[in-house]
Amino acid sequence: MKLLFFSVATVLLVACGEGNRTAAEAGDGPQTQADSLLQAVIDGHDVAMPKMKKLERLMNESKAAIDSLGKLPPAAQKQQAALKTKLEDALADLTNADKTMHDWMNGFRYDSLKDNEPERIRYLQDQKAKVDVMKDAVLNSISKAEGVLGSK
Repeated sequence: MKLLFFSVATVLLVACGEGNRTAAEAGDGPQTQADSLLQAVIDGHDVAMPKMKKLERLMNESKAAIDSLGKLPPAAQKQQAALKTKLEDALADLTNADKTMHDWMNGFRYDSLKDNEPERIRYLQDQKAKVDVMKDAVLNSISKAEGVLGSK
């Protein structure tokens, strides 16, 4: 009976000790600076990517609104000139954000420089800066377009 008790206690102690390990020690999280940077890059992409359908929809809505304003009588077009300018600016921002996303995705190399850790870290730092710019462009252009399209 004592042997069974000590065996169960030993198993429980070992199992409880496993819970005290950090995610990196357990192999669940980033283990190196390069791993952390890669995760930050992927996280930035994962924020922006789901917004791309919305961005495309807003681009189409902006184009349609600009076209509609162009079909108004000249006096009404003149009266709506400020709105048209805001719509054109919003469309330009959306188009730029879309291009920035595609350019970043086409240029990013997931496995780049795997055998050269210092260069990989520099590469991923550069990619993190680029993905942050891209993510901000996507989010800000969507916000701006929603504001303009909501006010028309």
